[in-house]
Amino acid sequence: MQKKFRDMSQDERLHHIKMKTDLSNEEIDLLRNTGALRFSTINGMVENAIGIFPLPIGIATNFVINNKEYLIPMAIEEPSVIAAASNAAKIASGGGGFIAHSSDSIMIGQVQLIPTATAATTAASHSSSMMTSNSTSTSTSTNTNTNTNHDSSNTSEIDNIIKLIHNNRNKIISLANTKSRFAKCIDLKIKHVNDKSINNLGQMIIVEILVDTKDAMGANVVNTMCEAIAPEIELLTNGKVILKILSNYATERLVRCKAIFPRDLIGGENILKRILFAYAMAYTDVHRAVTHNKGIMNGIDSVAIATGQDFRAIEAGCHAYACRDGYYRALTKWYQDSNGDLVGEIEVPMAVGTVGGITNSHPIVKTCLKLMNVSNAKELATIIAASGLAQNFSAIRALSDEGIQKGHMKLHSKNIAIIAGATEEKIELVSRKMVEERNVSVSRAREILEELDKI
Repeated sequence: MQKKFRDMSQDERLHHIKMKTDLSNEEIDLLRNTGALRFSTINGMVENAIGIFPLPIGIATNFVINNKEYLIPMAIEEPSVIAAASNAAKIASGGGGFIAHSSDSIMIGQVQLIPTATAATTAASHSSSMMTSNSTSTSTSTNTNTNTNHDSSNTSEIDNIIKLIHNNRNKIISLANTKSRFAKCIDLKIKHVNDKSINNLGQMIIVEILVDTKDAMGANVVNTMCEAIAPEIELLTNGKVILKILSNYATERLVRCKAIFPRDLIGGENILKRILFAYAMAYTDVHRAVTHNKGIMNGIDSVAIATGQDFRAIEAGCHAYACRDGYYRALTKWYQDSNGDLVGEIEVPMAVGTVGGITNSHPIVKTCLKLMNVSNAKELATIIAASGLAQNFSAIRALSDEGIQKGHMKLHSKNIAIIAGATEEKIELVSRKMVEERNVSVSRAREILEELDKI
């Protein structure tokens, strides 16, 4: 009997893929090469592993954050990001560098509780709708609203449940704290909400625990705590728990960063005013805000990836925070201070860790953290926020001045040269020629290569 894919070795998996696809031996070998990682490590990280997908890692320079100098590793494939961040950091250093602060590492865990009355009403409504749909009657009803009004049917039960949970708050917190030696549940909150989805399932209670996860991102420990307290909450309330899960909207774990960009170093008063107009558009118009924030995430994600963070969680939290007032807006704030200089600020949720996850097992991640000489998760959060602010400055400055394409295409020209077939020293020659001609394209790169081959 053939092995299941999950039970195969790396060679067996790659052989299976080779037999099922038209990949060449050379392409299979690309997947076989795991670089600095052992296959056993990779196989422990994800299911059905076959190899790795490498990204370039570069170093952003010139960063001074809270009076400490940093070399910041960024893992990203997009040209210009690292150079732009480095340049922004150099300008910011003329204004004293970045000043940043991260709050304590408080994560939120949620337990969704369905009151008995809501669950019963929902079941009855479902049963009724099934009977109606299975009926052979030809009669019709003029009342198309078959939803039951859940808001008034179990208000008394909701109040009693909230009181029960509140009265047993310390017991629930103590139970959560039996599940960790380092993280600590410090508070409990209760939400009463009504289903606003198309299903109209009625009322529910969300019990939220606030957990200090110290230097860990905290997903595993918070999930464990939520699962531990769920049976106790059911027992206390006679309700039904559905979800028991961490929230990636880390509103209790914010990082704030500020920098002054001296007017004379950014190109003068005219450029500064244009930057303020660019910010005004990003704050006001959602289509611009999305692209504005994407540029911020270029800086944030690249550092997060290099240091082994869950960048998808960071992304989701940041974008939710961008619309906390009901409108999707810019994550940064830009204004002119009393000295006439440009000031940039960013405030975002930042759930990161320097222990746990792959920070302990991925050698490149460990190296990147050591390279930065990061002592804890709060410090890492400030570095990531400063990277996002720096990247945003460079992007809106370029847009407000010469446009984004000139600098971007200059750096992108090397990629174009490689795509055209240039190798080694010819990459630089082809790239430089295209930039001088202001004609960065694969066709032109190939023409230049042919000319070089004739020399």
